[in-house]
Amino acid sequence: MEILNDISRNLIAGDDAKVAEQVAEAIRSEVPSAEILDDGLIAGMAVVGDRFRKHEMFLPEVLLSARAMAAGVALLKPLLIAEEVPSRGKVVLGSVQGDLHDIGKNLVGIMLEGAGFEVVDLGIDVPADKFVDTAVSEGASVIGVSSLLTTTMTQMKGVVDLVDERGLSGRVKVIVGGAPLSAEFARSIGAQGYAYDAASAVEKVMALMGEG
Repeated sequence: MEILNDISRNLIAGDDAKVAEQVAEAIRSEVPSAEILDDGLIAGMAVVGDRFRKHEMFLPEVLLSARAMAAGVALLKPLLIAEEVPSRGKVVLGSVQGDLHDIGKNLVGIMLEGAGFEVVDLGIDVPADKFVDTAVSEGASVIGVSSLLTTTMTQMKGVVDLVDERGLSGRVKVIVGGAPLSAEFARSIGAQGYAYDAASAVEKVMALMGEG
């Protein structure tokens, strides 16, 4: 459908005003809200994620596309709620206790929302029990834990251990990421996933939720 292609194209270009205008037009034309979301907004953000991974787009451009995505979603959200259109799943995100860095985590959140996930962002300096308590109260399937410092990355094991201690390991997966980390470190602490950048984080979450 041409209007959905236009939405995707302008989202990729980061034109939030145009995306909002076209989403409103699609709504007036009675295009189903799930189609506008999936075939317009999410389809465009998938291209952004792919280009970002290939270094064909850079952070400032991704942020513009994310703003355009948010403009479209803001118009759609009341309809999606009314129609009970399900999300792809819920993810709890945060920077581990002691770590005050959030740029990478924020980008992961943007990319996950762009892929159709609900994100509960706990911010920075988050203790292990808050990650796990929130995952339980929000019904999240994945906890994403970020660290940018070698001095705080060891805190990640506390999150994994607490998930196990509470008997949640069957339904709550932990994915970790950040500059000093590696797949080997993730395995060593028992995490179910490791992401080296925002695009790979989306792929890993999809895999953990059985979509990959």
